[in-house]
Amino acid sequence: MFKYTKHSLKKIEALLEAQGYKVRYEKGSFQSGYCIVENRKIAVINRFFDTEGRINTLLEILSTIEINETQFEDPKQLKFYRDLQHMGTTEETTEDTTEDTTEDTTEDTTEDTTEDTTEEEPTEETAEP
Repeated sequence: MFKYTKHSLKKIEALLEAQGYKVRYEKGSFQSGYCIVENRKIAVINRFFDTEGRINTLLEILSTIEINETQFEDPKQLKFYRDLQHMGTTEETTEDTTEDTTEDTTEDTTEDTTEDTTEEEPTEETAEP
């Protein structure tokens, strides 16, 4: 399980810095909470985000930029990066499975209830006087 701590935040910042990006926390009107200046490799994060918000934003940036694994200086950085990737794909798979199951169950239950109710009601022709 991933912990949202300042130590984790520093490790993720180090991953971006190893890729040549500078991480800055500034005030701005970012719709997504961050801005990337591509030609200068600068990631500007909304400075009003708490630690969890900053981590989630940096993880989103990591998933959108091109990563060259040979640029990680320390083997621990590479392992941490791969662990983050694995954790992200596992969470997405779990969410997709949960959503699909819930939708299918709801649809099946509704159809079955409607059919049962219709069959049990007597019509005018079959009702006794």
